[in-house]
Amino acid sequence: MAQNIRGAATGPTTAPGFDHPGQYIHLKDVKPADNMYPVMEHPDQDSAARGKLAALQQKIGKKPNIFIFLMDDTGWMDPGFNGGGVAFGNATPNMDKLANEGLLLTSSYSTPSCSPTRATIHTGQNPLHHGILRPTMYGESGGLDGAITLPALLKKQGYVTMGVGKWHMGENQGSLPQNVGYDDYVGFLGVSDMYTEWRDIYFNPEVALSPSRFKMMEKEDFEHSEVHCTAADKTKCEPGKLIDLDYIKDLDQHWLSVSLGFLDKMKDSKKPFYLYHATRGCHFDNYPPDKYAGKSMARTVFSDCMVEMDDVFGKIVDKLQEIGELDNTLILFLGGDNGPECEVPPHGRTPFRGCKGSDWEGGVRSSTFVYWKGMIKPRRSDGLFDFADILPTVADIAGIPGAKLADEFPKTTYIDGVDQASFLVADEGLSARRSRPYTLNQYFAGIRVDEFKYIWTGEIQNAIVQKGDIGGFSGSLFTDTGGAILFNLYTNPQEDVSIGIRHIPMMMPVMQAGADYMQELVKYPPQFKIGFLSNNPPVYNMLPKVQQLLKENMEKRGVGRGNP
Repeated sequence: MAQNIRGAATGPTTAPGFDHPGQYIHLKDVKPADNMYPVMEHPDQDSAARGKLAALQQKIGKKPNIFIFLMDDTGWMDPGFNGGGVAFGNATPNMDKLANEGLLLTSSYSTPSCSPTRATIHTGQNPLHHGILRPTMYGESGGLDGAITLPALLKKQGYVTMGVGKWHMGENQGSLPQNVGYDDYVGFLGVSDMYTEWRDIYFNPEVALSPSRFKMMEKEDFEHSEVHCTAADKTKCEPGKLIDLDYIKDLDQHWLSVSLGFLDKMKDSKKPFYLYHATRGCHFDNYPPDKYAGKSMARTVFSDCMVEMDDVFGKIVDKLQEIGELDNTLILFLGGDNGPECEVPPHGRTPFRGCKGSDWEGGVRSSTFVYWKGMIKPRRSDGLFDFADILPTVADIAGIPGAKLADEFPKTTYIDGVDQASFLVADEGLSARRSRPYTLNQYFAGIRVDEFKYIWTGEIQNAIVQKGDIGGFSGSLFTDTGGAILFNLYTNPQEDVSIGIRHIPMMMPVMQAGADYMQELVKYPPQFKIGFLSNNPPVYNMLPKVQQLLKENMEKRGVGRGNP
């Protein structure tokens, strides 16, 4: 008879050990529909959440409002609720208060960069499926064009949809906000530095002090002004004030006034609303308005921006309270559309390895919490949550739960997000996500199950340059490994000690999760709307159909922008 089935060579252990809820590596997830990412089923939790949602709607008399607050280029550790705040010289009392009264998600994931993340929020797809693989710059073609989006789904459910702030998901007609579900949108179509860097004699003297080059930039085919987009005109957005080195300072305060004005209009409305507020801050170039210059203890332009963003968020929440809608509003606070931009100081901070532009945890782990007064029990959870989950989660709360979401999309469209409504709303809710794929540029790069991350494509940060601007986008990529690179993100969040060879029993099921998703990519091939030049396409992109899509995209759009 076996006497030492668990212990060490010196003898058996008497410790019984513990199983923890929310760890799923030994369990199987299930696909709600063929074109949907698999989920962990929690029937009792789902039932409890539905009961709470139904009771609220009966009490209020309308569907819940949705408020998404998205910041730019801030790191996981910048807000106080994740250890930064006062410790870093930029207090964030408003963010901290609501984070501690809501569900703080410690393993919430963006994509490695800006435009891909924004498209993921809007489509419920990761970059490989929505096709925006990197940020669009200076009027490049391509974007959301033709995608089914969260605001479009909400409009069908009777919502008033309002967008404010940074867009950065395409400037062509089909990608304009009013053509992908927004009733109204005020903001800019690009990204901060696109309007400022070539004007600044300190950052780009080779342009700002060259009249001919400066004129070239003034004539570049991108919208240089703030815009107002409405459903009344599907062809274009109306240009407003030119975004120069003065107006860039005022944009976040102006956008705050727009959001507050919208909420005033929605007071006593019988219709629910969706407000998407995407800040300019704190993407470089940060030029604080006089009211905030030096207001942070750190007195850097980045930390001054953090203080301003905390005020902006606090005032919008106060307005929700003032108009009597706070109890009926789900607030999704997304602290960063990617990790900190480490190439242009001063910048955000993260305790993890890597920065924006990489698939290391520092490049994709976002400071995130979900607040809903009276509906979400205050707690912290390390359950996996992906920004792709926002669309199916909000769709459920708005009236399109679970597998019914598949009916809203063509059968050829793959939905990477999972419905996390019961995770958020049930009192002790657990994540419905067993695994989380990592993407990097055109690559499926790795996968996480529980605390284990298996990776085969990533960034070598100092492989090319050791001086100058060093960060995510200036590194080199490895696209293959020896096959056994596995990290335990609890014991080694810096991802600098591989445990693959010693912990093969855990590596094998994580590898299988990666193989399962690889099969999804073969069945539902990636798109290439906005991508990178590369000599090394991944294996699943060698399919004839995808080769043809890539060829058509290069012929139609190319990469970069044309010569003047």
